[in-house]
Amino acid sequence: MNYDVIVIGSGPGGYVAAIRASQLGLKTAIVERESLGGICLNWGCIPTKALLKSAQVFEYINHASEYGIKTAEAEADFAAVVKRSRGVAEGMSKGVQFLMKKNKIEVIMGTAKVKPGNKVDVKSPDGSQKEITAKNIIIATGGRSRELPNLKQDGKKVIGYRQAMVLPEQPKSMVIVGSGAIGSEFAYFYATMGTKVTIVEFMDNIVPVEDEDVSKQLLRSFKKVGIDVMTSSSVESVDTSGTGCKVQVKTAAGMQTLECDIVLSAAGVVANIENLGLEETGIKTEKGKVVVDEFYNTSVKGYYAIGDIVSGQALAHVASAEGITCVEKIAGHHPEPIDYNNIPGCTYTTPEIASVGYTEKAAKAAGYELKIGKFPFSASGKASAAGAKDGFVKVIYDAKYGELLGAHMIGANVTEMIAEIVVARKLETTGHEMLKSIHPHPTMSEAIMEATADAYGEVIHL
Repeated sequence: MNYDVIVIGSGPGGYVAAIRASQLGLKTAIVERESLGGICLNWGCIPTKALLKSAQVFEYINHASEYGIKTAEAEADFAAVVKRSRGVAEGMSKGVQFLMKKNKIEVIMGTAKVKPGNKVDVKSPDGSQKEITAKNIIIATGGRSRELPNLKQDGKKVIGYRQAMVLPEQPKSMVIVGSGAIGSEFAYFYATMGTKVTIVEFMDNIVPVEDEDVSKQLLRSFKKVGIDVMTSSSVESVDTSGTGCKVQVKTAAGMQTLECDIVLSAAGVVANIENLGLEETGIKTEKGKVVVDEFYNTSVKGYYAIGDIVSGQALAHVASAEGITCVEKIAGHHPEPIDYNNIPGCTYTTPEIASVGYTEKAAKAAGYELKIGKFPFSASGKASAAGAKDGFVKVIYDAKYGELLGAHMIGANVTEMIAEIVVARKLETTGHEMLKSIHPHPTMSEAIMEATADAYGEVIHL
């Protein structure tokens, strides 16, 4: 049972690392304790997007008259929506099973524990144990819903994102604690399906990692669909002794009591690093994360870590990129270290959010002189035709050299547009080059060109 590479965890970091290792001629095994594809495919990125699509379709039908279409009154079948989402996740997991076979990667189901001497103990579901060895061991065990001390999850009334995807029936009311990507996406889904949703956010703005202009626009859009938002507020306690929940919320104006059926805790994720044998093996951790260098070497030679268990953005595409970089270095290639300031972030609410690079506030703090351009979708022909005029594209350039420092978008399909900015920044494209790159009309993407024109005082359609 000796391999060149053993990968622990089969999420978008682990399974991608395993496939790349196999492509490079390394004998590879992957250990998974639950389902191939990890959280992303089974309980995260993919099934949530399926839920959100159902909500979007429901919203389209309810607004069909605005497009000149007459329909009978639509009714959402919550159980069927959840079933479809689970079916999509199952299909993707089977796809990963196929990729493992295609790439001749041995899949070992069980719970792994690393040991000194390049060894891994695997406890199988039937209770039996075996030891496997490899020159290189990559730990990619991902993360789970963060549990706040005063917000203990019981899986029924106070839940995390996993339970939020498979509730047996739709709640009439829900309080969501946290307004990052997870909290905001579930807020849009449940509100659109007809649940009364209140978001409680500790920071001053919702989606607090985003540019402040984006946060303000999402707040307007959420209020338009009836989502209540409480910022600069914190949940102090939840009483679940009655039929529902009584939520004590501390605000600037004092304590408030909210009543609801369900409380969803969406206060981020925490790394799965417990009971992995890290301490026994001598692998250093810091602030709940495994310490690694730019090529994901841990403090012990032959052991590596990628994804949500290392510092950096806890995103599927980051984990995949880290896995590829790690394995290529193991194989003797010369990959570039990842530029963590050029990682796109996406939130799949309606309107969508997509961003990369510096926010306006961060760019100013870094000492740049800025040229900032903004183009609202209300001035876009394609957005008007689609009936999706909420939002804008905002671009930030260095005034001295024209460097594209960042871009922040909110609107329909912007998650499909952000890659243009990522590639442009990778190629060190200047504002002038962006402005003179002809974009097709009518498209949502021409807003990038228009926003750039605005930054340089040349905007045509404003």
